[in-house]
Amino acid sequence: MLRKMLDNIGKKFEKGGKLERLFPLYEAADTILYSPGKVTKSGSHIRDGIDLKRTMMMVVYALIPVVLMAMYNTGLQTNAALQNLGAADVESWRISVLSTLGIGLNPESIFDNMMHGALFFLPLYMVTLAVGGFWEVLFATVRKHEINEGFFVTGLLFPLICPPDLPFWQAALGISFGVVIGKEVFGGVGMNILNPALVGRAFLFFAYPSQISGDAVWVGVDGVSQATHLSQFATGNMTGTLVEWWNSFYGLIPGSMGETSTLAILIGAVILILSGIGSWRVMLSVFIGMVAVALMFNAIGSETNPMFAMTWQWHFVLGGFAFGMVFMATDPVSSAMSSQGQWIYGMLIGALVVMVRVVNPAFPEGMMLAILFGNTFAPVIDKIFIKKNIKRRLVRNAK
Repeated sequence: MLRKMLDNIGKKFEKGGKLERLFPLYEAADTILYSPGKVTKSGSHIRDGIDLKRTMMMVVYALIPVVLMAMYNTGLQTNAALQNLGAADVESWRISVLSTLGIGLNPESIFDNMMHGALFFLPLYMVTLAVGGFWEVLFATVRKHEINEGFFVTGLLFPLICPPDLPFWQAALGISFGVVIGKEVFGGVGMNILNPALVGRAFLFFAYPSQISGDAVWVGVDGVSQATHLSQFATGNMTGTLVEWWNSFYGLIPGSMGETSTLAILIGAVILILSGIGSWRVMLSVFIGMVAVALMFNAIGSETNPMFAMTWQWHFVLGGFAFGMVFMATDPVSSAMSSQGQWIYGMLIGALVVMVRVVNPAFPEGMMLAILFGNTFAPVIDKIFIKKNIKRRLVRNAK
């Protein structure tokens, strides 16, 4: 019955129909509910049954552990801060909502932390989807293109790389810049050379540096912020104990919502690799590049810069390194596509992020800039290896 209803309505959106210009909206709703019914009239070249929709959904599945940990840790950090301040002295609509629902603010309660964290993540996510979705629909309608499912991934990635208390208007501005300038001006899905979510995040960082800083993260309590572990390393205030490392690995530290839990991120990495969606070459090469340069700085040493002594184990679990390695650097559109090029591309990112963190201690985080730099050079890297392969084939065929 639903299929027949959609087919009848669809006639109005087809070419020559009254709602022809709104066909992308109809097509998006139809393909969400059903797989496309179109088939090729001649021999096809499809190797398997996967399509862009299934690819994007697999990334969403891989992000679920990260989202759950993001909500828990955000609630944990905020509830702990409220416990120190006294919740009765803080006015917040989030606290009012939790109080109305009979939910406490106990940092030792998993449920309380999850519910409080959800009140940070979900509204930010809805703003991102609404504003970013508006631009997607607008450009698709004007260009008469299909509305692509790729935005669901961009819309989920963006709030995960932002501070929990990011103002909604800044989130709307950031995702607008990322979608329009980072993707649509290049021609839309598959044409962009930069990761749209990172473009939006970079815009916010440089436009509002006092609020989107790399060394302090707001914890959802007015006037309260916590120094990140990276900034503590840069100032020499980080002891670097084993307990602190494990807390960093699990994600029980201040930071952008989705970047704190290396454990949850690695679970997502396993899902992406086993499904064939994420490139293990990129992930491994980013890791190798980071380890190599970190060991180099450890060997050089410095009496004035504590970051020279920061080991690769700490680089791995702090900041946005793990999240960027798994979910950002592996973006199939903006990363290198050739097998050999992926090794160079990944090692470039891994090396650059450590250089930014160590050489410039005033900006202890560097993963965002490293990936955008890698995105810029990915086409050049691919072109070098493609030309080499062409020359090799010409020589082989000449014989």
